[in-house]
Amino acid sequence: MEETQPQDTFADSQATTPSGDTLTALDEERKKAEGYLASWQRTAADFANYKRRTEEERANTAKLAGSMVILKLLPPVDDLERALATLPKDLAGLTWVDGVALIYRKMLAALESEGVAPIQAVGQPFDPAQHEAVMQGPGAENTVVAEFQRGYTLHGVVLRPAMVKVGNGEPDLAPAANG
Repeated sequence: MEETQPQDTFADSQATTPSGDTLTALDEERKKAEGYLASWQRTAADFANYKRRTEEERANTAKLAGSMVILKLLPPVDDLERALATLPKDLAGLTWVDGVALIYRKMLAALESEGVAPIQAVGQPFDPAQHEAVMQGPGAENTVVAEFQRGYTLHGVVLRPAMVKVGNGEPDLAPAANG
């Protein structure tokens, strides 16, 4: 039997070793691939952000979808509130008056169940984002001293600002009612 000679592995390794030009070309291709990967990752992140923003906008739109209807219901609520506040004492306790008061409370409960909340005004610091100053007069400076029309928020967003009178820092000289 004849013995086979081991092949020359050194010569083979030199033949498969890439030349300098080939290494440079491979390095350039690797850099291109890394650039493509980075670009793809940025695009994927941009798309994820777009998708998140779209979902948030859709949720906000759904929350505020009924705002136009609610704005149309606020004037009748204001009218009921004024009617009940100026009710003559001799009519208090009549069943129809109690029925009107119940309707008013039901309307407020329905609005509250939809995310509507009244804006606190009297005694609060004036906030132009929540209050609309229509008058200024005696009272603590930059503090709401009177409310002419109640304001409301819908899920924390001002639906209608409160119409208020703001104190100018002068003392109130009106005589106190002794009663």
